[in-house]
Amino acid sequence: MDFSILLEYGSVLLVLIVLEGLLAADNALVLAIMVKHLPEEERKKALFYGLAGAFVFRFASLFAISFLVDIWQVQAIGALYLLFIAFNHIFRKVFIKKDKDKEINSKEKKKAGFWGTVFKVEIADIAFAIDSILAAVALAVALPASGLPKIGGMDGGQFLVIFAGGFIGLIIMRFAANFFVKLLHSKPGLEIAAFLIVGWVGVKLAVTTLSHPALSVLPESFSHSPEWKITFYVVLILIALGGWFFSSKKETDVTVEDQAS
Repeated sequence: MDFSILLEYGSVLLVLIVLEGLLAADNALVLAIMVKHLPEEERKKALFYGLAGAFVFRFASLFAISFLVDIWQVQAIGALYLLFIAFNHIFRKVFIKKDKDKEINSKEKKKAGFWGTVFKVEIADIAFAIDSILAAVALAVALPASGLPKIGGMDGGQFLVIFAGGFIGLIIMRFAANFFVKLLHSKPGLEIAAFLIVGWVGVKLAVTTLSHPALSVLPESFSHSPEWKITFYVVLILIALGGWFFSSKKETDVTVEDQAS
């Protein structure tokens, strides 16, 4: 594999690590609130079962999507989904200003039992896994062919990038969630930035879809062109920098303590 291709794959992996970290922090915070009404021992078990379910679901869906990823309808649905979750989250956060923690807490006042809570955690994990895998797919499908053997219908290098994205998300949720939760509380603008990036990644997947030979709305070469790639990364970096520098500090009221130890 030539050095320029290695560099491109490395840059996508770096973007995925940061994006997965921020998304995993938001997800871990939600899960911590969902289980906090349980006794400590049951709380740890609920999170452990939830993460185990997320692990199984991510890898099952990863192998399924490797056969479907080149179908333009699947790409289009993925692009629309990423754009929807990004703008839905930002709209609720900025305009409705509904406190997500309080909303979840009010639901948990119904005192869901242990297995009921595990079920809710599994459903949340599935939703988080879809977000994570689709974001990884959107970044990976525009990468040049690596020359590695195909897995399913996908280039081996692209598959490994998506695999790494899903795996990194799980590792961060298991071991590094506290760090990212604290980072989000000290720099709350990063949460908005993370979902703006998800939306921008959705735009990238939309461009890939519109460049698909079956549609040809855009020239097939456009999604792989240096101009588009430079534009994508410049905008992505500007969003991340904006989230960092325009954040004001806020008090930390919830931490992900002993999440699944």
